[in-house]
Parts: sequence; C-alpha cells; structure tokens
Amino acid sequence: MTIPWPDLPTEVATEVIGVLDKGVDRDWSTTAGGTRMSCRQMLDHITLAVTGYAGLLIARPQPDRPRYIALRTGNDRNASVPECFESITIAATLLSHTVRATGPDVRAYHSWGTSDAPGFAAMGAVEMLVHTHDVTSSLGLDWTPPDDLAAQVVARLFPNAPTDQPPGLALLWGCGRIALPGHPQFPRERWQWYGEVR
Repeated sequence: MTIPWPDLPTEVATEVIGVLDKGVDRDWSTTAGGTRMSCRQMLDHITLAVTGYAGLLIARPQPDRPRYIALRTGNDRNASVPECFESITIAATLLSHTVRATGPDVRAYHSWGTSDAPGFAAMGAVEMLVHTHDVTSSLGLDWTPPDDLAAQVVARLFPNAPTDQPPGLALLWGCGRIALPGHPQFPRERWQWYGEVR
C-alpha cells in the first residue's frame, strides 16, 4: 500500500513516537546508536531536520544559489522527553501540510539533490525512522522501521538499495546502519540518499 506523500511524515511520527514512548523512563543520556549524540539530543536533531525540510520547500532555495534556510529549531534543553515527542509531532505536521500545499513543479535545494515535495517528505521520514532506530538500539528496545513506511522512502531516495531484503532493513543499510547478506555496510561518513527527481 502506498501512503500519500503528504500523509507520510505524520504517519511516521505516530509510529516512532509510539515506540519511543516505551523507553521514556530509560537513560536518554546514553549515546544514540553509533552517532555522537545522546538519545535526548537526537530528538532535537529530528525536530530540526524535519522542520528544516518544510522550511526548504517554503523558501525554495535554488541550485544556482545553494543554501540552507536561516530557521533553526529545537527543544528547550530542560524539556522533558515527552515534550520532545510533541515537538516531533509538530515538525512532522508542518512538513505534511507543506508537502500538501506544494505544487508538483516546485523544486528546492538540498545538498544531496535538488528535490520536490515527495522527496522532502521522504527525507523527513528517513530522519524519523533511522534516528528512532539509533535511539531504540541504545535504549534496549527491539525495533526496525516498518516495511510499509520504509518501502516508498527506499524507492524514492535509495535507488541502489537491495531489493532482496525487507524495506525496513534496506533503509537501515542505505543509511549505513547495518550490513546485509551480500551488501557490506557503508561507512557512516560516506552514505547518502539521492534526492533528485527521477
């Protein structure tokens, strides 16, 4: 089943907050996966990234003048983990509304490929799904991105992903998180998605 692109960010947010909430009483100061951020800091990163994708679609910087938007957002350092979940919901909702309101011919700069509204919806989904995996792996929660949410993201942003594996695992492979049979793991500093409209 294909999820309409405008609905994808909010559906992904609902999924990841549901799983993250299971670890709300665990140690969020621990490092998230193999990143340099704590689990708590990762929630701020997700909020910033997803809000930023909505901002890029609104500001529409062009490839001949590549730039990121000036808007920066995150959570109060004293915010509780559940309050951070609220911020992710807000960011995902902003992205969903922006994707819905953006015409099919609109393009905006991203360093990994000038993209359209579905591309930015997919990017937002990657941030939430993959970084939730980073967090859950450190909090001791057994979770892999659901195949129904990962499938169209992989198809849109990772054209070289293995097709002989479930989409959730293919997404983690594409983002340098895991190796798969016959597909070695990417070094973390070398993976990227392909945002160009194909």
